[in-house]
Amino acid sequence: MNSKLYIVPTPIGNYLDITLRALEVLKYVDFIICEEFKEARRLLSHLQIEKELVSLNEHNEKEASAEIFQKIKNGKTAALISDCGTPLFSDPGLLLVQMCIQSKIDVISLPGPNSLLPALTGSGFEPDKFYYAGWLSPKKDLRRKELLRLKNIKVLLVIMETPYRLKTLLTDIQKIFGTQTEVCVAYNISLPAEKFYRGKVSEILAVVDKQNLKGEFVLMINNNIRRIHHGN
Repeated sequence: MNSKLYIVPTPIGNYLDITLRALEVLKYVDFIICEEFKEARRLLSHLQIEKELVSLNEHNEKEASAEIFQKIKNGKTAALISDCGTPLFSDPGLLLVQMCIQSKIDVISLPGPNSLLPALTGSGFEPDKFYYAGWLSPKKDLRRKELLRLKNIKVLLVIMETPYRLKTLLTDIQKIFGTQTEVCVAYNISLPAEKFYRGKVSEILAVVDKQNLKGEFVLMINNNIRRIHHGN
């Protein structure tokens, strides 16, 4: 039996970021598990790959995971992809992975496209130690409590958020961490409009407000007590 589940990262913007190994796996597997058919079909059409697609999303995860698991257990090979980037980061699929692991089915995770590592390495901050805070609460009071907790973690902080909440998030960071706090916004990674906004939170907030920036981003707060200062 060839039962296997591959976790396959897909491009977050630029289709050229697909890896040769990911292409090989997507062509090899019996079927592909995706979040949304539309996004998956667009990618596979571009890659000239035709495969059976099975949907697994936040609305059907429990039921779909059980059905997909049975197919894999019966000897099928599958690839799990998300709409973009590396699956399982704020995406469904963990339940299926856990089911396969518990049943001794091989789970093979491929390296590949993601926004986290390019953001870290392009930030100019020390990336050797960082705390991934993920997505904060959309509710103002809860979000500010989370930021107060993060303020006590003295390493580089990494936060994800929806495009339309960047200004609100920066406003909260300025209030809680202080106007002189160094931040970096990695904006639209891998897309033609990719840009890194680096500086004090007050400066970046002014730019975001003036340009009305709304795009995918990773936000980093330099909360490292060993901050590097160049020059006098």
